[in-house]
Amino acid sequence: MEPAASTWSRSEGWRYGLLGLPLAFVALPLYVILPNHYAREFGVPLAWLGAVLLGARLLDALIDPVIGRLSDSLFARSARAVLVFGGLACGVLALGFALLFFPPMRDVSGLLLWSSVMLMMTYAAFSAISVAHQSWGAMLGGGALAQSRIVAWREGLGLLGVVLASVTPALMGMPFTVGLFWLMLGLGWLAWCRARQPRSLALSGSSRTVPPLGLPFMRPAFRRLLAVFVVNGIASAVPATLVLFFVQDRLQAPQALEPVFLGTFFLCAALSMPLWLLLVRRIGLARAWLCGMLLAVAVFIWASQLGAGQVLAFGIISALSGLALGADLGLPAALLAGVIADAGDQGQAEGRYFGWWNFATKLNLALAAGVVLPLLAFFGYAPGARDAQALEALTLTYCLLPCALKLVAASLLYTLVIRREAVHA
Repeated sequence: MEPAASTWSRSEGWRYGLLGLPLAFVALPLYVILPNHYAREFGVPLAWLGAVLLGARLLDALIDPVIGRLSDSLFARSARAVLVFGGLACGVLALGFALLFFPPMRDVSGLLLWSSVMLMMTYAAFSAISVAHQSWGAMLGGGALAQSRIVAWREGLGLLGVVLASVTPALMGMPFTVGLFWLMLGLGWLAWCRARQPRSLALSGSSRTVPPLGLPFMRPAFRRLLAVFVVNGIASAVPATLVLFFVQDRLQAPQALEPVFLGTFFLCAALSMPLWLLLVRRIGLARAWLCGMLLAVAVFIWASQLGAGQVLAFGIISALSGLALGADLGLPAALLAGVIADAGDQGQAEGRYFGWWNFATKLNLALAAGVVLPLLAFFGYAPGARDAQALEALTLTYCLLPCALKLVAASLLYTLVIRREAVHA
């Protein structure tokens, strides 16, 4: 068994988790700022831009399982092979990010082709680093509490990266943002090179059996956990897609408060990590995650009662929903690490598991946008609407639909995971 992560010093936690900061930092500009940048700066039509983004994101999701298989083959060789591959992927990611925001041409057709190629390259590099880094953490083992600590370092620093990315482009501009990202990515990779290595890597070699790509789906425990994760993930992705519409039209809040709400949300999620670790110590991973789901339901039921001008109440809701987000980010991946260990796949198939896990994450985001936005339009809502029927549709979709999905996810978690744990205890 690996040394428990509870014995980690803070420096060991930083060395493993620091790479999570630039990976989270780069995601916000890619998903939020880039579309607006191409539309406003270069005049790219939204319809064509949307098609490019949709195609790149679908391809990104589809290649994750393949990247997982490649990651496992590198882990089968040595830690050095993983770190060299990670360094090369960091270089591609840094280059792709810069070239996306500073393209060498200005004509629309050229920009569409350029952005298509750069997005696919950048997304692939991002996924390669993420899967390898997540797999490394899962290989460290150490049990439920130890894995919770490992994930908390990675996701907690990642949330700080999101907070930083939410203010840097607006305050310092994109050239500074790109330079800062390069610096953080380089430091994150160097820290990873000095992180604790899983002992299982010492057993790596060419004689090791290569498991099939679909191995995770042969494990009933993985299928059960993935079902919970997908339903809960869609429930979380719906309000993430609609939050700015709710703030602008239902609350009619000043635009200056939008980054305050988002910053509060992500900062509270980062600060909540130690609290969730304490709860895990007391009641276990699955029950702690269930508490996070129920907290989110209570918060969004409250949000459904808000009207125009109630910005202070929504600020409190942002803080509490951030607290609930901490559970969603820190606990499911730790549960997955336990599934891998219990199945006897630790040290040989983490890449496959996290490849399919990340595929589900990206599919959740695509489904949320692809289903919810047309649903709102069908019920008469459009951005800027002020009539009661349209705002009611927005409120129901933003607040109560996620509650219903969260309750389904909570029921699945209790039935498929918690009750089975109790029976086999």
